[in-house]
Amino acid sequence: MEQKENSLDQLTEREKEILERLAAGLTDKQIATTLFLSPNTVRWYNRQIYDKLGVSNRTQAINLARSLGLLETHSVSPFETNHQPPTINRPQVQQKVHFTHSFDGTRIAFAYSGSGPPLVKTGTFMSHLEYDWESPVWRHWLDELMHEHTLIRYDERGNGLSDWDVKDLSFEAWVRDLEAVVDAAGIHQFPLFANSQGGTVAIAYTVRNPGKVSRLILYGAYARGWLNRDLTEQQLKEEKLLIELMRIGWGRDNPAFRQVFATQLMPDATTEELRALDEQMRISTSPENAARLESEMHHTDVRALAPLVTVPTLVLHPREDSGVPFEEGRLLASLIPNAQFVALESRNHLMTEREPAWQKFVTAFRSFLKQDEA
Repeated sequence: MEQKENSLDQLTEREKEILERLAAGLTDKQIATTLFLSPNTVRWYNRQIYDKLGVSNRTQAINLARSLGLLETHSVSPFETNHQPPTINRPQVQQKVHFTHSFDGTRIAFAYSGSGPPLVKTGTFMSHLEYDWESPVWRHWLDELMHEHTLIRYDERGNGLSDWDVKDLSFEAWVRDLEAVVDAAGIHQFPLFANSQGGTVAIAYTVRNPGKVSRLILYGAYARGWLNRDLTEQQLKEEKLLIELMRIGWGRDNPAFRQVFATQLMPDATTEELRALDEQMRISTSPENAARLESEMHHTDVRALAPLVTVPTLVLHPREDSGVPFEEGRLLASLIPNAQFVALESRNHLMTEREPAWQKFVTAFRSFLKQDEA
C-alpha cells in the first residue's frame, strides 16, 4: 500500500483532472474537449496515470483512486467547459494558434505565446504546436524561448497542425514557409532560433532576407545533411535502412520501431521522456511524410550560404550529440563569420532540463540575446 500511496503522490494536477473526468464517465474525446487537448494527448496521459497507479485500465484506476479518497466528490459534465476555459489548474501559458498559406497554398499553422519582443523559432520535423506544451521533452525548451519574449513558432508542412497531404516537402518549401509565417505575423526584425534540421532553413532565410534577423541562434544544427558528409559504405546502408524503417514502422501501435529514433535523439532520457517522444512521433506526422522529410534532410547543404551570414550568431552543440555529430556543429560555426561557439556536455540531441548542460545553454542563450539591449 505504501508503494501505491507514493505513486498517487506522483500524479500531476493535470493527471488528477483527467482521472476525475474518467471517473465521471467521460470519453477521451469529451475530456479532450473540456480541457482543450487533443484525444491523443489525453490517451498519453491515461497511460501515465495507469503506470503510476500500477493498473492496466481505466476501471482499475478509478476503483483504486476512489478507495484511497483521491477523487473529488463533485460530478463532471462532458459539456461543462465547452464555452469557457476550464477553471481547474489551467497551465499558465496561453497560446494562440493561427493559419497562413504558403506559396503553393499549403496551410501552415503558427502560434504566439508569451509577451515581449518577438523571437521566432523555425519549424522542424516532428513538431506539434499543441502537444509540445504537454511533453516533458519540449516544455522546458518552450518556456525558455518565450522568456521575456513573444515566441512565434510553426509546424513544418507535413507535421502537426499544418497540412499533411502536400506534394512539395523540399528544402526550398521549408524556407518559403518560414517567410510566409514571418509575413503573416507582421514582424520586421527579430532574433531567430533554430535547432537541428531548422538550422539550414534559418541560414537560408537569414541570407535571403537581409535586415529581418537581428541575431541567429543555432542549437544541434548542421550545414550539410547526412548524404553530403564523408560517409562510409556502411553508413550509406544505414541511411537507407533508416528511411525504410520509417515507412514500415512509424505509424504502428507497437512503439518498437519508433524507439530506434527516440533513443538516438535522447539516449539519456527517462522512461517518461521516451514515451512522450514516441507519442510525439506518432501524432506529429505520417509514416510516408516521416520518410520523405528525413530523406530531404539528408540532402540539404548550406555550406555555400553560411559564409554569407552577417548577423551575430551563436552556435551551441552537445559534445556527444547522438543525433548530429559534434564535428558538424564545429563545421557550421567555422563557416559563419565571427560565430560564437559553445560546447555542451551532453549526449542528448534534445537536452533535458535536469542535466547541467541545460543551465549552460540557458546562460549562453540569455546572455547572447541581452546584447541586443546593450
